[in-house]
Amino acid sequence: MAIKWHDPWNWRGGIGRRDFALWGVILYALKYNLDRLIAWLGYQQVWYPWTYFSGVAGATSSQADLFLVLGLTSLPFIIVGVLLTRRRLCDIGWPPVLVVLFFVPFLNLLYFAFLCLQPTKPAADTIILEQPWWSRISKVDSALGSAALSIVSSALLGFGLTLFSTEFLREYGWGLFVGTPFMMGFFSALIYSLPRKRTFAECALTAMFSVGLVATAMLVLAFEGVLCLMMAAPIAIILAVVGAFFGWLVQRDRWIGLRNQGRLYVCAWVVMPLLILEDKHQPVMPPVIAATTTLEISAPVETVWRHVLGFGELPPPSEKIFQLGIAYPCRARLEGHGVGAVRYCEFSTGAFVEPITAWEENRRLAFDVSQQPHPMREWSPYANVHPAHLEGFFRSRHGEFRLTALPNGKTLLEGTTWYEQNIWPQAYWRPWSDYLIHQIHERVLEHIKHEAESAQK
Repeated sequence: MAIKWHDPWNWRGGIGRRDFALWGVILYALKYNLDRLIAWLGYQQVWYPWTYFSGVAGATSSQADLFLVLGLTSLPFIIVGVLLTRRRLCDIGWPPVLVVLFFVPFLNLLYFAFLCLQPTKPAADTIILEQPWWSRISKVDSALGSAALSIVSSALLGFGLTLFSTEFLREYGWGLFVGTPFMMGFFSALIYSLPRKRTFAECALTAMFSVGLVATAMLVLAFEGVLCLMMAAPIAIILAVVGAFFGWLVQRDRWIGLRNQGRLYVCAWVVMPLLILEDKHQPVMPPVIAATTTLEISAPVETVWRHVLGFGELPPPSEKIFQLGIAYPCRARLEGHGVGAVRYCEFSTGAFVEPITAWEENRRLAFDVSQQPHPMREWSPYANVHPAHLEGFFRSRHGEFRLTALPNGKTLLEGTTWYEQNIWPQAYWRPWSDYLIHQIHERVLEHIKHEAESAQK
């Protein structure tokens, strides 16, 4: 059957999976080679297929023009892609609103594979009203049985992908925190809808139970601790519900004819690990983030300076976040004097080793971090839980204290930490890490304040 060259610009009717897959490959080949040509001839940059995942996020200001040009040249391909995706959805009988998944990075590759697997929706007078074979499993046609099947099936997928990413690849990227919960929600809705239509609330509930089952398994099997699971829960639940929403849209319009959930489910087991593997082999360098906390102290800068250089034992923490396992400062000491001296800030999990890089008497003390302990002890029923994210995914790079003399003999003390966090998406995890660093800063600054003000009495 010959290819139809008018297909990319036709917005009417449907398009079969063969032609849809063929046009997808052709358009990708054209776009990739065009981008590679522009990058090489115009900017002397080498453009690889995986640069679409890592290039923009790791871009420098000198590359901004290149990405702008590539973005403009992608507009015709985006238009054609939207038209073809909409026609494919019409051909298989899925809601046209699902075309929005075309714009979701990372997930759109799996979405393309899903659409290529779906057969054309049969005419109304040829639809066979038999239940899919999964619905004939004992008790699956009951509400409880269907829910159990959907929750366990999607949880198995989520648990397998989570272990593959965290334990095997030691990777905490988009595939883990975005792709995995979305797929869990999507399949929980589809599988739950095998016997009959379900409401969105029912689909969302099964998705949330799936996430809860994976979290429980990670805790019981000693792969994770309570605090990390609690921090990951909001993004996992939200994305699982979003996935359940799209699964609900699919089953709402075509629940009887869905006989390809098995293919889609197997496809997810094959494609998702490949996308997570791409995350691992094309890492994006995390940005260096600064977090600053200030405190006013009723003591002169000379007194405050002495207690900045080193301070005695801090009282046990009363903050709940430290009692849950986050590492907290206990004491600090200084060996040497001036630039080249080494400061040791001892935490509950070990010592930070901080070579002094700037020494401005009574004004500024700056240091690098050459060695740091684990950022937390996992709160778990087990004595020793050691997930991969404790090793190198959160790194303090530099630190600084600034002292400013205020009227009436007071001092403004400012503490800053520059850190990297190699867990994605950054927009979700940064508020967590900023909050924890500010809590550590406040504990140290409040202790310095107490010691400095006590010395004045």
